[in-house]
Amino acid sequence: MFGFVFGSSASFGSNTNTVTSSSKLSSRPISRSYSNQNSKKCIIHCTLSSSPLSSSPLSRNSAEASSTNDKLAVLLLNLGGPERPQDVEGFLYNLFSDPDIIRLPPLLSPLQGFLANEIARSRAPKSRKAYESIGGGSPIVRITNQQASAVETELSTRGLNAKVFVGMRYWHPFTEDALKEILEYNPSKLVIVPLYPQYSISTSGSSLRVLNSIFTSQKNEWNPLKIDHTVVSDWYARDGYLNAMSSLILDQIETLNEDEMKSMKVMFSAHGVPESYIEAGDPYQKQIEDCCELIMNKVREKSGKNVESVLSYQSRVGPVQWLQPYTDVVLEELGKEGLENLVVVPISFVSEHIETLEEIDIEYRELALESGIKKFLRVPALDCNEAFIKDLADMAIEASMKPSVRVNEAMNLSVLGDTSAADLNDVAVEFGFNSSAETLNGRLAMLTLAALAATQYVSGPGITQLSWLFR
Repeated sequence: MFGFVFGSSASFGSNTNTVTSSSKLSSRPISRSYSNQNSKKCIIHCTLSSSPLSSSPLSRNSAEASSTNDKLAVLLLNLGGPERPQDVEGFLYNLFSDPDIIRLPPLLSPLQGFLANEIARSRAPKSRKAYESIGGGSPIVRITNQQASAVETELSTRGLNAKVFVGMRYWHPFTEDALKEILEYNPSKLVIVPLYPQYSISTSGSSLRVLNSIFTSQKNEWNPLKIDHTVVSDWYARDGYLNAMSSLILDQIETLNEDEMKSMKVMFSAHGVPESYIEAGDPYQKQIEDCCELIMNKVREKSGKNVESVLSYQSRVGPVQWLQPYTDVVLEELGKEGLENLVVVPISFVSEHIETLEEIDIEYRELALESGIKKFLRVPALDCNEAFIKDLADMAIEASMKPSVRVNEAMNLSVLGDTSAADLNDVAVEFGFNSSAETLNGRLAMLTLAALAATQYVSGPGITQLSWLFR
């Protein structure tokens, strides 16, 4: 999850879509072929029982959901990632071409592609080294495909005629490609599930805007009378998800002996976003805080112990204020306090990728040990955790049986923080930077840097000075 703001006049979303399709963002030819990662450092086993879920609350309702032999499609949305070193620069270009990642003032918006190209070129060598440290590329595509296959199998065991598709925002397989496959499948119902438990403008919102743009430009193909689509915009409070997360945390806690438990905390590390996003209506911070509290309630209930926890935010970039406290700062403070044992939970992620395997496992582990923490235990991402897969299947069935929430409705309601509103006609939606958001620190500095980019568009060399913002 990334987000960076130049200036103060950007808009956070609307029903009018101006997002360019991600597969067409790159000005350079990018091969659509890609290879799976088989490095031992990145091997993640996904297992799922194929036995029928007689205990599932929704297993008995599956026949009802498919009684007319209607075909169900489920679209899992995710970030995407380079699977080979040669993919890194193209992936970064697509990432920074997204207006939800780098927000320019309207007058400078024509420079979006130019800036993306320069930043991607400048940052690629460092990013390539990071990916090389985890085996050469990101496992996120492979794992998401495994998750899709597991959910499809689970739905099949419940008697549904369903197929699960994967759409990535910034790399292959792109969301646009998944939609083409869905049209060929010709389902009567499409359930869209962003694989981000908590909603953010910069993650779920960005993917949904791509969908909204396509649905708007291809109204005939995506007419709800032909394919009725619905969106599950956030799902951090689902009992199945909470149980899966709490169980993984307890697995790590139970490796500690009684003495080690006397000096132990759980640290949730969430991906950060600029504070200006929250001020402009992004519900991400509140959902993260609520999610951590709900998970810890489960942990305490299951363990019978009053386990302490702390929340921090990782992966900040640039000089603007991001959500705090920062993970690296918290690690140093915990070390100074004399904490000896730490259980680290990546809370924004449901699959292993660069920010868990490299940033947490390598960078933060090293910092923690240097700060005096003796034992650094990292809770694995959910990946194909059986309880998680079952909950995804439950989620898809539930959504298919409820009144549909359209893509643009999901975007509007999520930003408003009201997912239960019944009448959108009565909702006054104000997107973009409001008066409070315009007070973000560094606004003048960012405008200056953006102006530098504009003035040096022709001469060229100075633009590389902006690359430090993304290091």
